[in-house]
Amino acid sequence: MICTSGKKAGMKKNVRPELALAFFLGMILSSVNAQAAHPLITDDTGIQGKGKTQIELNGEYAWDRETGEGIEVKERALALESVVSYGVMDSLDLVLTLPYTSVRDTVDGATTRQNGANDLSAELKWQFWEGKGTSFAFKPGVSFPTGDEKKGLGTGKYGVSAFLIGTQELERWTFHVNLGYLRNNNNFEEEENLWHASLASEWKASGAVRLVANMGMEKNADPAAEKDPSFALVGFIYAMSEGLDIDLGYKAGLNDPEMDQTVLAGMALRF
Repeated sequence: MICTSGKKAGMKKNVRPELALAFFLGMILSSVNAQAAHPLITDDTGIQGKGKTQIELNGEYAWDRETGEGIEVKERALALESVVSYGVMDSLDLVLTLPYTSVRDTVDGATTRQNGANDLSAELKWQFWEGKGTSFAFKPGVSFPTGDEKKGLGTGKYGVSAFLIGTQELERWTFHVNLGYLRNNNNFEEEENLWHASLASEWKASGAVRLVANMGMEKNADPAAEKDPSFALVGFIYAMSEGLDIDLGYKAGLNDPEMDQTVLAGMALRF
């Protein structure tokens, strides 16, 4: 959800290509910081349990089109991520995420393409309180500059994040709320202090199907931005078996800084 205000970064005639790509990838990969039950962006307080593992393979295809200042910008991106969560303790998970992105950016008919691995991240998820359907978790994390900074596929610096997560479970409804801080250390003149706020809900349509909805907003990383990107998302999660879920979602931007449309799909295997 990181981008410029009103117009995408690529709409500025004097913007560096790698800077435009960095803003764009920030929008696509913002969900990596939360590691929610895909396709949700908002995380829940659920943990794996000591000695248990979850492997997620998630994908997003996003597109956006903007015009202004006599320039037309078209952006397309395929973002993939592999996520491994391991229960270190009954109340503590270790989460490792490796994202990969393929981007095509067309500005006034001139197309640039970049693809490769992005910055690796590691997080700890600690469920510190649970009772009567209500639970809270704290999730600090660090990102490592493993992506190719020259291609705009990484920040070039270490970053840190911290999320406070709340979950309320009712008979058929479940609600999640996230408040987060991200220290966006970077070499692209982006804002370094970012915040995140989002709310999600789940409804048990049947024993195997959950319908989900999500809304959220994050501080724009463009120092000149006048708006912060916000989104709305709907989708479902289908439990094919006790240890295997598949999901599908659709995310729409609620204002110009956010990507216009994104389709999300994924699977989670637990053992």
